[in-house]
Amino acid sequence: MGYAMGITRHSESAGIAVVTVDYPPVNAIPSDGWFALADEIRAAGRDPQTRVVVLRAENRGFNAGVDIKEMQRTPGHQALIDANHGCFEAFAAVYDCPVPVVTAVQGFCLGGGIGLVGNSDIIIASEDATFGLPEVDRGALGAATHLSRLVPQHLMRALFFTASTATAQQLHHYGSVLKVVPRDELDAAALEVAKDIAAKDGRVIRAAKRALNGIDVQDVHRSYRYEQGFTFELNLSGASDEIRDRFDEDLAAQKDKN
Repeated sequence: MGYAMGITRHSESAGIAVVTVDYPPVNAIPSDGWFALADEIRAAGRDPQTRVVVLRAENRGFNAGVDIKEMQRTPGHQALIDANHGCFEAFAAVYDCPVPVVTAVQGFCLGGGIGLVGNSDIIIASEDATFGLPEVDRGALGAATHLSRLVPQHLMRALFFTASTATAQQLHHYGSVLKVVPRDELDAAALEVAKDIAAKDGRVIRAAKRALNGIDVQDVHRSYRYEQGFTFELNLSGASDEIRDRFDEDLAAQKDKN
């Protein structure tokens, strides 16, 4: 039986659905992967037995964002459009999931990963987890909507403009990460929180999720779509390709040095 990578879903115990991202080595998700992720989260939420969803990942880091190589090797703009639509669907699926989504984050959480984490309800992180948006260095924009749900406004701007990362410990300080644990305890810690939620009455949990989304101060869907417009503009102008090409050249030069 061969190894199946991609997006998978299984029931961990009563009321808990676990969705796993597995695109080795760094979980840079291709366009169809984002749509698949949205499908699995929505399917989990539609199941009346589900009271909580745990979103986790295999490999070195939780998420490295979109698969930039897929965009670079695809002529025209269709790969960019597909990636943007896929990210929108995945982020929306997490936010609109009828039950809480607990996200377990290890290693790096970059780009699209911030969209998933920022739209989730509870975040558990390993001690080595870092969070950031390298978009400015990649000729793109987006997910500031979701980063702003993790850190205060001015820190979000500093992280965005400099393409820097914040640590799990920093986010724990701000209250956006609930727990920071050793990496080998990450899944257990996420499941511990999930089991606490799953023990509640599912009718109340689903009503609570709708209520909390309903009083949210930010329309995350509209806000993120507004950001995407600037990403498309940068790509149409040719600026994004130039920046990504320079990035590839810099990486090649670094490899030559090593």
